[in-house]
Amino acid sequence: MLGLMVSDTELKEMEYLVKREMEEILLDMEDSRVDQVVKEAMTARYRVLFQLLRKIADDQEVIKYIPNYKL
Repeated sequence: MLGLMVSDTELKEMEYLVKREMEEILLDMEDSRVDQVVKEAMTARYRVLFQLLRKIADDQEVIKYIPNYKL
């Protein structure tokens, strides 16, 4: 088991960065010019980021980013 000690400010910064990255991925997924192989890699990255978000954000924020089946 690993642990990480961060301040409240650092936690909010991490949450902001993860949510921002997830929003970028969602935006890029809608682009028809992006190849399917790249979209699959983006989907895998989104799922990893979502798992991280579940650990650092409250439930109300996590609900907004629940991956749907389109990913």
